[in-house]
Amino acid sequence: MRDDALSGGFTDAPVEAARAFRAALEAMARPGSLHEVAGAEAPAPLSTAAAVLLLTLCDGETPLYLAPGHDTQPVRDWIAFHVGAPLVGPGQAMFALGQWDALAPHDAYAIGTAEYPDRSVTLIVEMPELRAEGVRLTGPGIETEAQLALPETAAFQRNATRFPLGWDCYFTCEGRLAALPRTTKTEAL
Repeated sequence: MRDDALSGGFTDAPVEAARAFRAALEAMARPGSLHEVAGAEAPAPLSTAAAVLLLTLCDGETPLYLAPGHDTQPVRDWIAFHVGAPLVGPGQAMFALGQWDALAPHDAYAIGTAEYPDRSVTLIVEMPELRAEGVRLTGPGIETEAQLALPETAAFQRNATRFPLGWDCYFTCEGRLAALPRTTKTEAL
């Protein structure tokens, strides 16, 4: 294991994890809103926000899929030391991490079942930039409408039609994150 795998976790874990968890919940409750997070530094290509989400939402019983481009030995070592999440294939993952295109095909992930819709994957999508403009968002948690730059619209529209099944998404870039739950309707402007 490399030395850089041993650093980059929360320095004040209870406080930083609580702040990060609140930001993650806020983002999911208010789709399209942008949130700043800090406290974690992982090896490239992981952004600070993605590392914060992994430290906050994953543990030794949370199967994680690393998409090509993010499945590197330094990232694996960092996850093994700080998170302990077992690395699995896309169909077994509770969380999947990578760039949008690398996470394809998006229908390969668990969407839950009628009895257990919560047994679906949450995608953590690394973005080159994160802006509150672009695709029109409506639905629960949005007063009238919001906007978010998405990598595409069609996949999110298909996903919303499966409700209560489907996957949820976090979008990360540097120290910022946003979320798009399966309940959100998307419309290209």
